[in-house]
Amino acid sequence: MDDRHLRALIGERHPTSSPAALRQAEDYLAAQFRMLGLTVSAHPFGALGGTYRNVIGASFASTPLPAGEAPLIVAAHYDTVMGSPGADDNASALAVLLDVAHGLRDVPLSREVRFIAFCLEEEDLLGSLAYASWLRESNQRIGGAIVLECVGYAKSEEGSQRKPSTGRGASWRAWGGRVQQIPVAVPSTGDFLAIVGNTASAALVAAVEGAAKEHVPDLKTVALTVPGNGELLPDTRRSDHAAFWHYGYPAVMLTDTADFRNPHYHRPTDRLDTLDMEFMEKVARTVTATVMGLAGAGMKKSVQ
Repeated sequence: MDDRHLRALIGERHPTSSPAALRQAEDYLAAQFRMLGLTVSAHPFGALGGTYRNVIGASFASTPLPAGEAPLIVAAHYDTVMGSPGADDNASALAVLLDVAHGLRDVPLSREVRFIAFCLEEEDLLGSLAYASWLRESNQRIGGAIVLECVGYAKSEEGSQRKPSTGRGASWRAWGGRVQQIPVAVPSTGDFLAIVGNTASAALVAAVEGAAKEHVPDLKTVALTVPGNGELLPDTRRSDHAAFWHYGYPAVMLTDTADFRNPHYHRPTDRLDTLDMEFMEKVARTVTATVMGLAGAGMKKSVQ
């Protein structure tokens, strides 16, 4: 994993305290998309008394688009909270996104792949909500969204992974009325990638998990599929995938679980030297394999 993108992007990128850096990140991502040969566009939206932009790099199908082959989205947010340089949250995901786009540059595709950098995720998902709303209002379909959220922190020490506490949604009330704990075993070692989807996204969860097992067997994964839109397990809704769920689109979040593992989350210490480059490289390989399986020309599609 090349740290060039990380070095360019790490630094506070907040709409109030560091708007120039936020715009600089936007420009950098657009420039990188262009260098990769993607068709670049901006999706502007009004928020916080101003106009902000989601950055989109589209790789169009290189073979005739079969009926029903809707575009596939790979996304990550580029803003940070105030006071944090945002290495894991979320420069790590942006670097992986760019690495995936680079890896797919010469791959024949049977459907459009949109690489999207969302703005204002840290402000209640404003950017992704605006985009998903636009998709729904314009009656557009997508084949699914793979959202990268904090994918750069991993530890092999026992006890390095925490589980959600009861006060933060460690259990949900199932549709049948019973209170249940998280229905998967959460390891106590923080060296796995979590794959989080809802029931409507179960096929996409399976596609990512299957790609990891087949193509990146040394990457540990834990998959979780929640009912509804995760309302009864709030910690599963803490990124831009929840905006797609809200508007009825399939989406998954890939994450190192953020503050359940990373002590630097949303802090000034979320710096480059805390990231695990090997872990990020495995995540990039997994996402690349997933996209090739879902969008590669002549390959079996398992979402639609």
